[in-house]
Amino acid sequence: MTGVKRVPIGLKAGAGAFAVLAVTAAVTGCATRGPAPEPVPGLTAFTNVNVLPMTSDAVLPGQTVVVRDGVIAAAGPATEVDVPRGATVIDGDGRYLMPGLAEMHAHVPPGANPPREDVEDILFLYVANGITTIRGMLGSAYQIPLADELERGDVLGPNFYVGAPSLNGNTARTPDAAEALIRAHVEAGYDLQKIHPGVPRAAWDRMAAVAEEVGLTFGGHVPQDVGLVHAIETGMSTVDHLDGYIQAIASDDVQAQVNAGTISLGGLARGVDDARLAEIVQLTIDHGVYVVPTMYLWENLYGAPDADRFLQQPEMKYVSPQTRDSWRRRAGSGREGADVYLALRERVLKELSNAGAGILMGTDSPQLFNVPGFALHRELAVMSEAGMSNYEILKSGTATVGEYVASHLELDGNFGTIAPGQRADLVLLGSNPLDDLGNLVDRVGVMVRGRWVSRAEIDAGLEALSEKHSG
Repeated sequence: MTGVKRVPIGLKAGAGAFAVLAVTAAVTGCATRGPAPEPVPGLTAFTNVNVLPMTSDAVLPGQTVVVRDGVIAAAGPATEVDVPRGATVIDGDGRYLMPGLAEMHAHVPPGANPPREDVEDILFLYVANGITTIRGMLGSAYQIPLADELERGDVLGPNFYVGAPSLNGNTARTPDAAEALIRAHVEAGYDLQKIHPGVPRAAWDRMAAVAEEVGLTFGGHVPQDVGLVHAIETGMSTVDHLDGYIQAIASDDVQAQVNAGTISLGGLARGVDDARLAEIVQLTIDHGVYVVPTMYLWENLYGAPDADRFLQQPEMKYVSPQTRDSWRRRAGSGREGADVYLALRERVLKELSNAGAGILMGTDSPQLFNVPGFALHRELAVMSEAGMSNYEILKSGTATVGEYVASHLELDGNFGTIAPGQRADLVLLGSNPLDDLGNLVDRVGVMVRGRWVSRAEIDAGLEALSEKHSG
């Protein structure tokens, strides 16, 4: 691999493994009696807690989880894992500890130098909602050092994997232009390449070849000239929005109408070839492609959202009046056949999930009526309506994300589960989200890279944002 791809500080694959093992060995049996010791910075213990490890759908009762310097140092039954001297103890009795969630189609303010306060507000909204990892899908140069600031703990916010500025029909019209952008973006240190529509097939093929050469994965939209099958076969790592799936599973007759531009949305959705659907699902799995469905946004874009009702949602008070007004103006009246189309999207998602394809939760916030952080919980409800189990949905924002980061970003994927050596991104809940996804809002607090953010701190930050945007 060439270039200077950004490698998160302290998260290079394999880094610190010996140290983690040493800490784990030292934790057991290290509690001692005597005067209360001074708190040790970076040392926290969750005691007598129910753990959702996300390596399975099990709930492990009566656990102690010890965090040291941003990493889980020990996790196991309270009878086997002692609380170290100097640890800050968080009582987990009757509570549930799970890995933090991920927003895999996020947007942080674009541009060369957006107002810092606006950037930090959005980052806070993610953490406030239990989101400890985001994948930015439209990057700017300032976001690369911002990701490092987040990792050092200089700024409160989630772990940030930074997508490069878009390759699209304007920026990558020719193979040479596509190659130049890929080489520039890997040299700049971006973690992945974002794709938008309009890239011609010849430019795509050069882009894919060069991206493989330099080790920069790519994902996003599927350009019409490329098509889903060719995109998958040439190395696309994530297909966002289920882009291209409906067209790819259509019958030959419907495909001809699509190419001629003579078919309605409902006609497209009714023209499913079941055998083709099965083939596309298997192709997705065979090539290790992940899907970021953004179901809730598509309901807003293609349905007929009642702007007045949406703007009464409680989370709307955390975005600016200008944003709310913009969303009101953009709210459409719906498209003919949208109900059939949206139902088919749910079917495709369920078929992918049932077959074992990698699903990653994401919302594309702050798009239409999607408040950063809060939108993810609305997304999970639509994933549930599509037929995914609560465990499958939670896994799409935890363990599966770590797998994607390791396999496609080629960065340390040691997060998304609760086990020694994993990054300490955690959410403590008052009730079990495996029973009801709505319990994800019953947050006692959130931990990001070992930093504990209490419910009181979250509520104070949200109140400040509400007051800021009350005009």
